[in-house]
Amino acid sequence: MLQKVVICGVDTTGLPRLTAKENEELMIKLKAGDMLARERFIVGNMRLVLSLVKRFWAKKANADDVFQAGCVGLIKAIDNFNLEFNVKFSTYAVPMILGEMKRYLRDGNSLRVSRSIRDTAYRILKVREGIEERDEEATIERIAQEMQVRESEVVYALDAISDPVSLYDPVYNESGDTLQLMDQLCDETQSDEIWTERVALRTAIDRLAEREKKILQLRYYEGKTQTEISREVGISQAQVSRLEKNAIKQIKANIS
Repeated sequence: MLQKVVICGVDTTGLPRLTAKENEELMIKLKAGDMLARERFIVGNMRLVLSLVKRFWAKKANADDVFQAGCVGLIKAIDNFNLEFNVKFSTYAVPMILGEMKRYLRDGNSLRVSRSIRDTAYRILKVREGIEERDEEATIERIAQEMQVRESEVVYALDAISDPVSLYDPVYNESGDTLQLMDQLCDETQSDEIWTERVALRTAIDRLAEREKKILQLRYYEGKTQTEISREVGISQAQVSRLEKNAIKQIKANIS
């Protein structure tokens, strides 16, 4: 159930529910030009828009804005619906409503995508669809060949129009146990093997003399040059170089 009762100034708890027969009768009237029937039909189908808004909560989008975009899709669906389609209005309207919501989220994204890249991406999708209709595998290589562009351009354009995914998006839910996307990702920098190597490295460094440890600290952790280290430690640059090489040699010997 929605926690927010008022959205875009509309009291969602007070939205009317239309029966299938009422929907059909109002559609016939509004197609004949009855503006009152059109208004009743729009308001009566706002619950459909509201139900689809929930799908975008994980994207942290403004619910009011997504709802408004969905209402635009609803009105477009009403204007384009044909009584001869022989399908329920909701079946026809849902893809249009979702399309407007996704378009709002894409165009309103802080990561702006240029029009030329979007156009390229849509041409790629059309080419891919054509290849698949021929029962052929629409690989990146095949699409690039057919469009006479580089494979990297195909990959870049498709990535540009892909919706960002939250690490907290649920990918599985059963018996109240939700598995999020982040639960399926691992940090390769924190594997057992790497952790063991770090412990071995730290142990090897601890066995060095204090001056050698100081040189390695300045050289590899603070990014100083051998000349800078020589001035700070009070020895020549040649001595710094020799001590550094000896320290690294000892570390390798202790780790291996």
